[in-house]
Amino acid sequence: MTAKKNSKKQAASTTQKRPAKRKVIVSLAQYEAEAKAEKQAKGAVPAATESKPAPRGAGAKSGAEPTKDSTGATKRPTGERGATQRGLSGLDAAAQILGEAGEPLNTKEMVDRMLAQGLWQTGGRTPASTIYAAILRECVTKGDKARFRKVARGKFELAK
Repeated sequence: MTAKKNSKKQAASTTQKRPAKRKVIVSLAQYEAEAKAEKQAKGAVPAATESKPAPRGAGAKSGAEPTKDSTGATKRPTGERGATQRGLSGLDAAAQILGEAGEPLNTKEMVDRMLAQGLWQTGGRTPASTIYAAILRECVTKGDKARFRKVARGKFELAK
């Protein structure tokens, strides 16, 4: 019986997989140097005649092709800088509406009045949320110097 057990142990030990040899992590430069040495050892390409491979990837530049950056940039049309007529920004229009109203308004009411008077144009689906976030951002970043003050939940007035 002991011979049988020993043979089973030997069979089990030979059928078990050996742990794989761990790969050493190396830098790209070291990897390329080892690959170059292997090629030279095999006699594939002599070191003096080996050419540098063309770069690949999104930011790769080759000497043969001009890149978009190397061509002349398109210039703006000539004229005065502020010549185009633009409407008020959302915050400027909100400040104007609050000044005219004289009472605290929520952003939905502000946006309705801004769009009705043509002070502000938007193609967004949630303009009230956009104005609300912009007003809060101004209140947080400017602190006491902000144009707006929150008086109740969702209602703002002009700071005095």
